[in-house]
Amino acid sequence: MKDAYEKRVVIAGGTGFIGRALAKELLARNYEVVILTRRSRPRDDGILEVEYEPGSIGEWIKHLDRAAAVVNLVGRAVNCLHTPENLQEIRESRVGSVNTLGMAIDHTPRPPQAWVQAGAIGFYGDRGDLLCDEESPAGDDPMAEICKAWEKIYFTVPAPKTRRVLFRTGMVLGRAGGALPALERLTEWFLGGSFGDGRQYMSWISIADVTGAFIEAIEREDLAGTYNLVAPNPATNNEFMGELRRALHRPWCPSAPEWAIHIGARLLKMEPSLALTGCRVAPKRFLEAGFHFKFAELRPALEDIYPRRPK
Repeated sequence: MKDAYEKRVVIAGGTGFIGRALAKELLARNYEVVILTRRSRPRDDGILEVEYEPGSIGEWIKHLDRAAAVVNLVGRAVNCLHTPENLQEIRESRVGSVNTLGMAIDHTPRPPQAWVQAGAIGFYGDRGDLLCDEESPAGDDPMAEICKAWEKIYFTVPAPKTRRVLFRTGMVLGRAGGALPALERLTEWFLGGSFGDGRQYMSWISIADVTGAFIEAIEREDLAGTYNLVAPNPATNNEFMGELRRALHRPWCPSAPEWAIHIGARLLKMEPSLALTGCRVAPKRFLEAGFHFKFAELRPALEDIYPRRPK
């Protein structure tokens, strides 16, 4: 850390699943943590919450001055029906937050050394068995188009003195958030079969490896550009649900047919394609950079999340 900079990390959207885990790990490493959020609250754990409104620059900008890094996790959840209105909100929340932070960094006298941006493997679209790395082209479905716009604004907004790292993140595994708690409930209720034919890929990563990756991106000056933030061994939906049943001590369960997924998703106001499509993604650049995954295989990752559960 250069003497002119402080050991401070500013996290936009830091009250969510990944943000909470990252803030906790940063505190353990003696970082000052500032969370930008729309509704701040006093805390007694050493974390400062500051009110922030995407689209406008306010008092919060002063926390960027001399910061080690800013991390952007802002974005409307995608687990909704992908109507044109919802897709527009998803797009605006992501593109807007990036544009706001870019303007803020450009107006900061001593801007953050690093800007770590959360992206998504939705960039690649539904690619079947094709293994995608960082050089693979983007997909052409609506979520892929949003990811392309999201990344374009990130790499083009002015921030010439700040190193940039973008993570195309897969399904993050942990009990405190993300998709796993819902899959856990289904499996506990003996409904843990595969979705449709079960051949769609689930490119996953443990929350422990996510926080480790973000910290490496903050601290390692040699990391820059786009990285796939997924474990090296993606699983098909059939394999994933089988390992989850094993971890939760549940028996085999028949698959849910595609028509049932469509009906259930619509009743829950969820997008059926989230369950029925997937992408097989490799963390090529991160492996080349020497990142060590704590959980490269799915079974140990789930055993760590669900230790010694009674049968």
